[in-house]
Amino acid sequence: MEELKYRITLIEKMLGTVPKNKEVFSRYIASERTGPEEIANVPEGEESGYTGFFTKPDGIHLYDYHIKGFLKEAGNVLKESLELKNLKSKLDNFVFVFPREIFLKGKPDGVLERPLRAMTRQGPRVSLAKSDYVDAGLSFEITIKLLPHKEISREVIETLLDYGALKGLGQWRNGSWGRFAWEKVIGSKVV
Repeated sequence: MEELKYRITLIEKMLGTVPKNKEVFSRYIASERTGPEEIANVPEGEESGYTGFFTKPDGIHLYDYHIKGFLKEAGNVLKESLELKNLKSKLDNFVFVFPREIFLKGKPDGVLERPLRAMTRQGPRVSLAKSDYVDAGLSFEITIKLLPHKEISREVIETLLDYGALKGLGQWRNGSWGRFAWEKVIGSKVV
């Protein structure tokens, strides 16, 4: 198994994606893949439409599936340019992200409120959304383990990571939030 280590550094603020209401999270977000520790780490809050980060006593964090979900989204977008069929499925089965919990920092840096516009059967509607964010410049490290596969390689993973500078992580990615740069980590050195 090949083991790849990377440092991810945000180049734009990243918005939290976790509803700050355990009932909303349990009803609409949690699935059979969600463990009780994730539900326990949903941030406290009552407002509908308010998102944040998973929260533990030591601070806020992402789970491994946030990164894997990004890789699968990038793979789905780039599958034709990479000339790889079923890339999303291959990433799901041959790529594994560690650690399970990715520590970000002690607390969010702020809150962003914004309008959300939608066209409904009753016509256009506007609602407000609110998200905790962490500032650009925040860095964290991940390890990606690759099971041997003739098409999934370091180069493919790094092409998908390059997409992060364009797309981003977290909520409201299509608004340029959560864009990042990455660097290889070899031993304790970033290269």
